Amino acid sequence: MRLSPDSGQFNDFSARDIQLREMQGRLGPAKGKDFDTGNALGPYLVTTDEIPDPYNLTMLARVNGQEWSRGSSADMHFSFEEIIAYISRDETLYPGEFIGSGTVGNGCGLELDRWLQPGDVVELEVERLGILRNRVMRLEG
Repeated sequence: MRLSPDSGQFNDFSARDIQLREMQGRLGPAKGKDFDTGNALGPYLVTTDEIPDPYNLTMLARVNGQEWSRGSSADMHFSFEEIIAYISRDETLYPGEFIGSGTVGNGCGLELDRWLQPGDVVELEVERLGILRNRVMRLEG
């Protein structure tokens, strides 16, 4: 599997080799983004009172200690409120549901033409939220 990271405190790893095959049939990135161990969340969950301004947080992505990207929540295209309003137009949201807000600008390995290898350590850091650290493992099958 050819993997590249999407940045954030939620890391939705992408199997780019599978995604490329799926996109040829215009299916969208189904299994290329949905597989066991393909999503990581953490290291902390916080309440809104712990982050006074969620639209001013520095975000970094590092692989094996080398910075691959840096961004800010100030550059989001849509606010969290707008994302929730859009989703809730067509579906019921329940307490405790998790919503991914998208990739930080320049935070996608595919866009950077950089690729993860088995054994690489990916660190996603968001100011005031900590560092989400994951080791890339080869999936067989």
